[in-house]
Amino acid sequence: MASRLSKIVMCLCLAAFAFLVTFGNITDYGSNYAFVQHVLSMDTTFPGNALMYRAITNPSLWTAGYWLIIVGEGLTCALFLWASLRLWNARNLSAAAFNDAKSPVVVAATMGFLVWFLGFMVIGGEWFAMWQSDTWNGQDAAFKFYMTILAVLIFVKLPDPELA
Repeated sequence: MASRLSKIVMCLCLAAFAFLVTFGNITDYGSNYAFVQHVLSMDTTFPGNALMYRAITNPSLWTAGYWLIIVGEGLTCALFLWASLRLWNARNLSAAAFNDAKSPVVVAATMGFLVWFLGFMVIGGEWFAMWQSDTWNGQDAAFKFYMTILAVLIFVKLPDPELA
């Protein structure tokens, strides 16, 4: 039972994290909007770099990109809450039933991976050369986020035996 409860708690922690990130992006909209603006406009990348043709300088597109991030983070929260509830409801059931209840965790982790790996590492880091910026570089933080999500996913997907 300890393993099952641990898996539920870890999913709840990821939901709490995604909630706080979403909440912070909404309540401190300006600061975090500035991050998206600078990354997309590539204005703090290496001077004269050949990738500047990728820069987006349209404020409407900055806003759309920012809201896409916020929605992704919010969905990550909601999906981890759903996953936690599914696991909680199956905690006293057979090993097969508990293991079957893990599917929403895969969905939630995939959403989080899309936000922090695809969004921040692939699109922000590589396409918009965020790695070149000393000021507006979220790659280290994003790495910590998606690696934590993947670690929890691996732990949760380990098969659970029958309860004693």
